[in-house]
Amino acid sequence: MHHQLLHAAVLTPNGQWFIQHRPDSSVRVLDGATAMVELAAEIQHRIRTTRNDTR
Repeated sequence: MHHQLLHAAVLTPNGQWFIQHRPDSSVRVLDGATAMVELAAEIQHRIRTTRNDTR
């Protein structure tokens, strides 16, 4: 995915998300949509913080 902040995200049938930051990192389990939205907000924050540093 963009900026190498997330390698994979897979939704399981029970509503959990399996995510992996890098191909060689361990899999993290997020419990539902709220946790996924929180992760997305965290990633957006990192992108914006990094972008401001390079300007």
